[in-house]
Amino acid sequence: MKVILLKDVKGTGKKGEIKEVSDGYARNFLLKKGAAVEASQTNMKELNDKAKSKERKALIEYEEAVLLGKQMEDVNIEIMAKSGEGGRLFGSITSKEIAEQLKKQKNIDIDKRKILMDEPIRTLGSTFVEIKIHQKVTTKIRVDVKEK
Repeated sequence: MKVILLKDVKGTGKKGEIKEVSDGYARNFLLKKGAAVEASQTNMKELNDKAKSKERKALIEYEEAVLLGKQMEDVNIEIMAKSGEGGRLFGSITSKEIAEQLKKQKNIDIDKRKILMDEPIRTLGSTFVEIKIHQKVTTKIRVDVKEK
């Protein structure tokens, strides 16, 4: 019997795959547990429609990310911090603070986990910080750290 898997089933396949399984396994386990549906004409059409919809949504997300990336290329934000001798900060500037300042100064809402920093900023001056907007789209912004 051909079935469309609705969930990942260990040893059988991943969600969305069409598999040929024995009738007993399909009726007694997969269909009963709601892990699969029979691969009828209507179910196949529904699966194809969902796949096309998912592709369209992914394309729209990608295009929006590219536009946001182009907007953010020229963005620079200023962060005021206390510093000691030699321009070393008391503390550091983290991705959380950068995300907050982006929201506050430029009204751009970015999750702090998307800001890629090897380590926090610990000195005064300008630093370029990379932001991963989408899987395929990254951009850089300039962060100017100035003394309070």
